[in-house]
Amino acid sequence: MEMAMEKSDKITNPLLENETEIASESEKSESNNNHKPKQILLVDDDPLIIRLLKEPLEKAGYQVKVATHGLEALQTVKERRPDLIILDILMPMLDGFKTARLLKFDKRFKDIPIIVLTSRNTEGERRMGEQVGANEFLLKPFRLPQVLEVVRRYLNA
Repeated sequence: MEMAMEKSDKITNPLLENETEIASESEKSESNNNHKPKQILLVDDDPLIIRLLKEPLEKAGYQVKVATHGLEALQTVKERRPDLIILDILMPMLDGFKTARLLKFDKRFKDIPIIVLTSRNTEGERRMGEQVGANEFLLKPFRLPQVLEVVRRYLNA
């Protein structure tokens, strides 16, 4: 993925580009949602975590798209609005908290459930997760049945 950078080396928010395109794509996907498998965006920079989650989620009937950092996640959400996001916190380029905040404060994406999956189990991390709008906070190492149950709860409601 090409990183969105300005001449001053500031990171730009890919969510702000081509808003009208996104709205029409979002409307199309909503009208076809009854026939398509639910889409999950899995955002983690650890290939092992991706491997441990992607295949079981696909076997459970979900379509899974992978992003390895926050900027790639924002671009992916803009191009193909997922039904749910599983989001790591510690990632390069743009961490999970900033990614979640950008998504939750954008009216087009604020209703997408975000499951934070992190190895950092502190009260401060949990509070920050709540403040940026995360719907769930799961810890690594995780139990796969627990992750699948949380995903089902949000996508099959």
